[in-house]
Amino acid sequence: MRYLAVALVCLAGGMLPAKAAEECPGNPDAIGTSRTITVDPAQFPRIGKIQYRQTLPLEDHEVVLTFDDGPIPPYTNRILDTLAAHCVKATYFLVGSMAQAHPDTVRRIFNDGHTIGTHSLNHPLSFRSMGEEQVANEVNGGFERVKAALGHPDAVAPFFRIPGLSRSSTVENYLAERSVALWSADEVADDWRRGVTAKDIVRLAIQRIEARGHRGVLLLHDIHPATATAVPMLLKELKERGYKIVQAVPPGERPKVLPPKQQTADAAKPGQGWPRVVEGSAAAVKETAPKKPRQRKQAARKDKDKDKDKDDALADKLFQAKSKPQAAETEPAERGFFSILQ
Repeated sequence: MRYLAVALVCLAGGMLPAKAAEECPGNPDAIGTSRTITVDPAQFPRIGKIQYRQTLPLEDHEVVLTFDDGPIPPYTNRILDTLAAHCVKATYFLVGSMAQAHPDTVRRIFNDGHTIGTHSLNHPLSFRSMGEEQVANEVNGGFERVKAALGHPDAVAPFFRIPGLSRSSTVENYLAERSVALWSADEVADDWRRGVTAKDIVRLAIQRIEARGHRGVLLLHDIHPATATAVPMLLKELKERGYKIVQAVPPGERPKVLPPKQQTADAAKPGQGWPRVVEGSAAAVKETAPKKPRQRKQAARKDKDKDKDKDDALADKLFQAKSKPQAAETEPAERGFFSILQ
């Protein structure tokens, strides 16, 4: 009877019990993932104490890691490498235009065992002033592009996070009517701010998690080099302080593994919304004769450097959009993410 009661309590809260965390192969010091919780939008329509009364039913010293704005391969892949080395599972909120530009990275995120939600089509910071038609275009467009990148509709969770956490009743009602859970966060680490360092990110993350009852949904961004540097430091600090990582997953069945996506000529076209996707190499277009091995290596290195520079420029563009004077953290949540944090 005792076990039946526990199971009923878990189901009532939208949470399913999970197996105990397994050891992390090759890394006995890894923090790992202690358990999973099933997040049903019917039970958890809005998540995150920064803006809402409800959040996930986490125990003392439990943290859910989430990443926004990607993917941008140089930094998304570094973070994925770190998470894999520590056997940590996270939740990613992907921008539709970026998913279209980098489908293989999207599939890697899924195949590494992470949960994938969406973060709009083009990452506008104007959701608070949008009408329903604009909201529909951004929400549905984001889901469509991410599903297309994955190649399987069931691989995308019914999870959405508004760019800039710029909430409004229009978007909240639109998502609720479609059984999509709206995620805010419990803590942020200001990793989007210009000039922030990896140490700053770790310090702020730990400080704010501990200030909110030693638990919470932490919001990070996988498109910044400082965040990529901070993640291994953060995982180490969390483990040393006795924290555990919890993964949030949607209800229902999901595919186990997805094959790499066939690259197409359209996958790298520019001008498809925020952030701008990487153009093909001009040198490759002009090339009329096969290059020798050394020439091919040099050309590939130049193309890789150009792509990295453009991806850095995309991340910098978002920095500029978000780096505005901020009000205190106690401001009303209605004013959006960038009005309530400093």
